[in-house]
Amino acid sequence: MNTALIPAVQERSAALTSMADAAVTAGPLEVLTCQLGGVSYGIELRCVQEIRSYEAPTRIANAPDFIKGFVNLRGVIVPVIDLRLSFGLPVPAYDAFTITVVLNLADRIVGVVVDSVSDVIALLPSQIMPAPDFNDTVDARYIAGIGTPDVSSSDARMLVLLDIEKLMSSAAMGLVQPVLQ
Repeated sequence: MNTALIPAVQERSAALTSMADAAVTAGPLEVLTCQLGGVSYGIELRCVQEIRSYEAPTRIANAPDFIKGFVNLRGVIVPVIDLRLSFGLPVPAYDAFTITVVLNLADRIVGVVVDSVSDVIALLPSQIMPAPDFNDTVDARYIAGIGTPDVSSSDARMLVLLDIEKLMSSAAMGLVQPVLQ
């Protein structure tokens, strides 16, 4: 194994272990499922404050494209990030299905734009698998694992489980201070 990958693999393993431990001690892990570019993603429900229809935010000069700007949410100024753009996906079409998921992370409110939301599902530890190992060309630090909600179904979908706290506290985002453990 490439020794440069070891810290990233250890981080993903720790995030997955944390998710699985939470599911064992507190029951199933509840995740909000959302779509980005035809792929299903899962965000831990404990981080979700609310789900809102998309409204065009006020732009910020010289901000990266994925930082859409900010909105006033009942007197709180909330930065808005387009996850599709931050993941390097094609420019989205904002329509009636576009959603802003408002997250409460480390006492900071952040809005993330997704193509749509599907539902909330509960994943048992047996339904959470480690993310596959990638080489240096794929940044998988923010993938906590892969959820397989219904492996017995002929329409078995897989969810990319995001470590949304780590993603939003990354240097690229710079929005939330990392939580020290």
